Amino acid sequence: MTPAPTALVHHGSPAHGQYAGALARFDWSALQPRPGRWWRGLHHKRWHYVGLGNAQVFIGVAIVDVGWAVSAFAYLFDRQSRTLRADWSQDGLPRLQACVSDAPLMEANTWFRGPAARLSLQEASGRLRLSVATRALRLEADLDLRAMPPPLLAVGPIAGGLAHATQKTTALPVQGWAEAAGQRFNLDDAWAAVDASNGCLARNTDWRWASAHAPGLGFNLQQGYFGQQENVLWLDGQPIPLGAAQFTFDAAQPRAPWQVRTDCGLLDLQFTPEGARAADKNLGFAASRYVQPVGVFDGWVRSAPGASARRVERLLGVTEDHASRW
Repeated sequence: MTPAPTALVHHGSPAHGQYAGALARFDWSALQPRPGRWWRGLHHKRWHYVGLGNAQVFIGVAIVDVGWAVSAFAYLFDRQSRTLRADWSQDGLPRLQACVSDAPLMEANTWFRGPAARLSLQEASGRLRLSVATRALRLEADLDLRAMPPPLLAVGPIAGGLAHATQKTTALPVQGWAEAAGQRFNLDDAWAAVDASNGCLARNTDWRWASAHAPGLGFNLQQGYFGQQENVLWLDGQPIPLGAAQFTFDAAQPRAPWQVRTDCGLLDLQFTPEGARAADKNLGFAASRYVQPVGVFDGWVRSAPGASARRVERLLGVTEDHASRW
């Protein structure tokens, strides 16, 4: 992969491509012609998501701004009992109750404020501090960016929209704790991945997604609205672009095993869910159907065609089946 550009827009056009490295800010203001304010208000979507886990738990936290509304969720899945110890979500008013930072990593300052809820993701001195304070879940964790492998930056066109960009990290060391259902969990041996995304999307958007990370091996895969733009494998700290991803699963039974492969022949994995978080909203003018199973991946990956296969065994991660009308 080539190094990440300094800006998303070059000479009025999006800098489409896959890159290795961190972007300072998501900034579409130099687009020519620039879409009107009303259109941007309906189509500009942005979010920060953090997934982190260890042998005991997997935790997912997201703050989302869809332009005309904001929302946040936080859950803790107990891998020992295979139950959701915490499952919290809340909606709010844009610009009043939440802000999704245009800075994906360094200088990030994303937050959500609602009734009995305070969430934030803020960077300082090379660490991302993730804080969650709700009735269901309390969490304080530092994600260390200082020695991270090169993150992925993907920029690409969107059918029915305009363009999208996403910054993805692989395994970040974690220090911290979480509390849910009267139990405290130590996160000092956990690993985290950050998804910062920002773009002008179509009204109807759907995707399948897979993400799993550990020191020396991680991947991010998406099939849907963004094509193969964000498909990447990290091996020994080096990002390797992947081809189109194929997800084979039963949408009616998402807790049954999934098969995930890439057309380039560098990844072939089976995903075995341990549990799942799901949400289904239908407001008429807007709707969202979402399920995110938590589990482990087994199979193999390769660094290049013809290279020896590297075994993947019980690699903690998630898959997702998501459809939105927003």
